[in-house]
Parts: sequence; C-alpha cells; structure tokens
Amino acid sequence: MPKNKKKNINNTSLSTDNFDTKNADKDENKVSPVELPPTMTVGELSSIISKSNVDTIKSLMRQGIMATVNQSVEFDIAAKVAASFGIGVIKPIDKESSKVDSSIGKDETIDESTAEVRPPVITILGHVDHGKTTLLDKIRGGSVVDSEAGGITQNIGAYQTIHNGKKITFIDTPGHEAFTSMRANGAQVTDISILVVAADDGVMPQTIEAIDHSRAAGVPIVVAINKIDSPGADIDRVKGQLVEQDLIVEDYGGDVVSTEISALKGEGIDSLLESLVLVSEIEELKTNVDKDGMGIVIEASIDKNKGITATVLVKSGTVKLGHSIVVGTSRGRIKSMTDGFGNNIDHATASTPVKILGLNTVPNTGERLDVVENDKVARNIVSSREKYSKIIPEERSPTTMLEVMRKVHSSEAKELRLVVKTGAYGSIDAVERALAQLSGSDVQLKLLRSATGAITESDIMLASASDAMVVGFETISDRGAKSLAESEGVIIRLYDVIYNLIDDVKNAAKSLLDPTYKEMVIGHALVQEIFPRGKRQKIAGVRVTSGSIKRNSRLRVLRGGDLLHDGVITSMRHLSENIRELSNNFEGGIMIDGFHDYEERDELEAYELKEE
Repeated sequence: MPKNKKKNINNTSLSTDNFDTKNADKDENKVSPVELPPTMTVGELSSIISKSNVDTIKSLMRQGIMATVNQSVEFDIAAKVAASFGIGVIKPIDKESSKVDSSIGKDETIDESTAEVRPPVITILGHVDHGKTTLLDKIRGGSVVDSEAGGITQNIGAYQTIHNGKKITFIDTPGHEAFTSMRANGAQVTDISILVVAADDGVMPQTIEAIDHSRAAGVPIVVAINKIDSPGADIDRVKGQLVEQDLIVEDYGGDVVSTEISALKGEGIDSLLESLVLVSEIEELKTNVDKDGMGIVIEASIDKNKGITATVLVKSGTVKLGHSIVVGTSRGRIKSMTDGFGNNIDHATASTPVKILGLNTVPNTGERLDVVENDKVARNIVSSREKYSKIIPEERSPTTMLEVMRKVHSSEAKELRLVVKTGAYGSIDAVERALAQLSGSDVQLKLLRSATGAITESDIMLASASDAMVVGFETISDRGAKSLAESEGVIIRLYDVIYNLIDDVKNAAKSLLDPTYKEMVIGHALVQEIFPRGKRQKIAGVRVTSGSIKRNSRLRVLRGGDLLHDGVITSMRHLSENIRELSNNFEGGIMIDGFHDYEERDELEAYELKEE
C-alpha cells in the first residue's frame, strides 16, 4: 500500500474550501466491478478504485462523512463511494471462491444425527529439555530424539497411537511458538495440551509461557511430571510451583489432571494415556465423516526426490487419494497419502495426520486445506485468491484504539483480552488489581499474561493468536517485538501513568457495549524542538499548524507519514502556564503518555472520539 504523506492529510481533513462538491466526478464509462474488503482505509479504497485521495474524500464528504486518508471505512460506505464513480463492487463473500473461502476460520457445524466420536488431538508443550520428544518417542514406539540436533526438536511431526482400542493423535512441535503461530493463522488444531515439567528442574520460563498459550487457546491442560527417577526430583515442589501459576492439580484439590512419569524408562505412560482418553470423553469430540474433507497444514517442504510434501491434520470430513484440493494459493490433486509411520493409505478422517503429495507450490504452516469438486474449481479459487491478494496485499495493522475495538467487536464474546508487561515486579500487582475492578457482568477483562520485563516477540504472538492488546507500563518494546506487531496486526500501548492506562482500558471495555465511535480530527502541530525532562522523559516543543490541540484530545505522532504512536496528553503548556488548548499558530510544550522519542519535524495529529 503506498504511504500517504502527511501533507495530504492536512490538506484534506480540515475544510471543504478546495473541493468541488457538485455532483460530478462520475466516469462516463463504467469499469469492471472491483472487490472490496469488509473494512479499509480511505487511501486503500482510492487505490482499489484507481482514484486520487482527494476525489475519494470529496465523495465521502457528499455523504456527510469527514475522513482523513488513514481513517477506516466500512464496506457499505466504500461501496457508495465506488458507485459515485460508476464502479460496481463485489463483496468478499461474492468472490468465485466464496463456497470455500466464506467458511474459512469458522467452526464446522456438526450434524448430531450422523456424528461420530473422533480421536483427540494432543500437543505436547513445555520447557526445553524437559522430555517432550522423549515422551512422544516412547508413546509411538519409534526413536526420533537421537536424530534431532542436540536432542531438540527441529521440525513438526504428527503421529497417531492406539490405547485400549482408542486412537489418540499427537503433534510434536518445536515449542509453543509453532503452536501459537498456527492459532494466529486461524488454525486451532489442538484439543488437549500436555504440559511436560521436569521433576528435577521445576517450572521454568517456557513452562509458564506454555501455560499462557494453552489457556489462551481455551484447551484443557494435562500435566505430565517427567524425570521422576532423576537425582534431585521433587514432585511436591513442582506441584507447588504450578499452584503459583493457578494450575492446581487434583492432589491439591484442583481439577487439573496430572500424571507422574519417566519418559526415558516408560513409567506412567499408560496412566497418562488413560488420562487423555478420559479428558477427551469429557470434551465430547465429534465429527461427520461424510462431508468434504478440511484440514490444517502443520508442516510443508520440498523433498528432492518426491517434490512438494505437506503434513496435514484432517479436521473434519474425509480426505481421499485423488481428491482435488486447495490450500491457500496452492492447488493440486492428491497423488499419494501416508500416515505418521510412512504407511500408504487411501483416505483419512478427522484427527488423522497425513503426509500428502500433489500440490503445485509449498503452502504455509497453518493454512487450511479444502477438498473441492474438481481441478477447474481449484484453479478458479486460486486465481480469485491471487487476484484478491494483489488488491489488498495484507490486512493493515490496527493503529488506533478505535480500530482495535472494531476488531474486538467482530467477535461475539464481550471479552477484552490483554497481555500486560511492567517495568518493575512491584507494579504487576497494582496493575492487576486495578484492571480486575474493571471486569463486570457485561464485559470481562481477560489477562492472558502479566509479567515483568520488556515486551517481547512471544508476547506479540500470544496477542496475535488471541486477538488481544499488548499493554506496557513503565517498560519498553524489543525491536523484534515492534516489527512482529506491525506484521501481525497487534497494537502495543505504552504508559508512564497508571491512571491513563486504566482510563484507556476502561473506555475500551465500555466500548464493547456501545455502538460505534466516530473519529474527528481537530488539529495538527509540528515538532520544532525537543527538551529533556529527567532521565527518560522528553517534552515536544510544537507549533500548531492548523485547527487546535486540546488537553483532553488524543494525539498521533507521525514521521514521514508513518504512525509512531497514538496516546493521550499528559501535560500541555504555553510558556510557563498549564493550558487546556493550543490554537492555530500558537507554540507550546506537550508530553504524550508513553512516548519520548520525538524528532524535529515530527507531526502531531489531534483527534477526538465522538459516540454516534
């Protein structure tokens, strides 16, 4: 998407003086219909309909809508703009691939009259070297741990075993990152998580992260306390540490199933498998085998002898040899299909992992496989998807609280999910207690993680997979976390004042019950000088270039047209006086909560959220 320079925003968002508002601008000759996403920015809409930003904004104004280039508009409004230029539009679900695409990411409906019980899909998580792969090796009767570099899993495998006549599917991952990466892509493949904790090592950082990711996925956790025969093993200490993470095992009066095992010697394995069967029966996992197959890619690569291979976990229906399939923008016909032990099979039902050959390109992990009618349908679907991806290369990251709440509103659950990081350990309890008071009967706040330290890539992946916000108090973001947040569409909010943090979260939670908010740009200012205040904080010396800056407005910090920060004003002065407003051509000093990296020529855009 081409970046719109800020001067365009200034020129288009303040008045109508330069615009001709007569009923003109319609092309005499209608062009081919264009595909529009559910939401898009004004700039993206201009690109899709091949019109200038000014012409698009003029059309919006004729509809009574004042919007800047970077503001989002819904499909209905965008369709009216396109129509004003004689351009027809196609809804996303009206695409040629709608039969398949419209159901992506949605739960498969189960016909109870023909439903059958399906095997559970188990993911093994835990800290490095706590015995995850050794446990899987013992369960499936193979020997993979010695072949791994340093005994650490380097790729993803999926296998099925039978215990007392019942099938159980296991997914072995390099850790919770892959587990969450698939969830971030809309691929919820796991039914139950096994949390492996070494009895001689206890709960470690990656153990805690695995707990967070399993809880965010909403799957039951079965604890496997491993290495019980190792010197220094202390099972009670491990159970006590789990209690500190609000994971209370049955021995301690909780409802979390735990089993003590030695993966190396095979002790306790049968008991663990029995626990998994019991938990899966409680979950009542079912499927319809008579439907067209659907699955999730959990690994894909190019084999120098066989060509493109993909390991797929069938989620519902039946996948058969010879079926035409579509995976993202890959397509093909299944030429061969093998199970987790390398045996050739001709069909696979729900919860069965298979390795298939026949795709024309390598798909991405987490992409969905769909069985389609024939090769022609597959080609049409892929062609439509490729065309659509060129129009909208990628979903734009949310950049304002308004856009974050629009994303949350798309979910039926009245739940605001947060990942909280603080700069000091003593701040965690204060922030947690303050946020806990915001939860009510109508809206729930769910803390997926609260910890001390900088915001990391792991925090971003957890938030991405769970549609959560990342909130930082008196802390910073790693460079990698910022980059990942931008690519994953996760918003990071940083605060220095706890009251501003609470107010923003309170407003966000409240907005889940409210209709919508309209964003009104009220002024712009230019940073002319930066003044230090203390060791960390800085004051931006600004001159208002248009409109006005109000003390209770929100500010965006833009550099070269790129958004750097969106936050509230903590202090605003003119000379030595605290003021409530800076008018056009006036100078003053401004501090924004959570942002101190100003540079000269940075632009500030003030806006207010008005409830419609």
